[in-house]
Amino acid sequence: MSSASFPYRILVVEDDPALREVARHMLESKGYEVLGAEDGFQGLAALKRSLPDVIISDLRMPNMNGFEFLSVVRRRFPSIPVIVISGEFTGLTVPESVLADAFFPKGQYKPQDLFAKIEDFLCELPTRPKVGKPQKAAVWVKNSNEAVVVTCTDCLRTFPVTSPPKGVNEVECDFCSCTIRFEIVGALLSPLDTSRIS
Repeated sequence: MSSASFPYRILVVEDDPALREVARHMLESKGYEVLGAEDGFQGLAALKRSLPDVIISDLRMPNMNGFEFLSVVRRRFPSIPVIVISGEFTGLTVPESVLADAFFPKGQYKPQDLFAKIEDFLCELPTRPKVGKPQKAAVWVKNSNEAVVVTCTDCLRTFPVTSPPKGVNEVECDFCSCTIRFEIVGALLSPLDTSRIS
């Protein structure tokens, strides 16, 4: 698993401080170095400082949720294995909408199963294939001003885009000038028309 001189590093992204602390103690007891983050933004900041060997993430979090965070992770760091632990879904298979390599329903799994999955991923690390990257990996959310907030998959900073049309859009990042592609799959509600759902 890990040696005393070079422990494997695991990033835990969880907004509940108590659960984050429990995860830290459990993983440290197995010899792992543990980094913590309370949401996706902090998780991305942690990735910029030091890449982990495995990521464990929740899905429902404030600021940047797990779906958004994992979209960026899959695009920027496709070779890092990701485990999702969440109450959003049930069962042990990875839900189709979750960009992860393994899934555990929160409160319904045994720690030894989690440790075994981590071990499996660590054994694969030298030969782990790069999983496919999404073609449109930028993240967007509608805010109260009818704008879309896009997260640049290159510099990981966010910027607003006003009234993008439905379909695939390309914009230049306000910070690093990279071209970002994202897709609007539903119509944005206009102030005059509240009968449509985005």
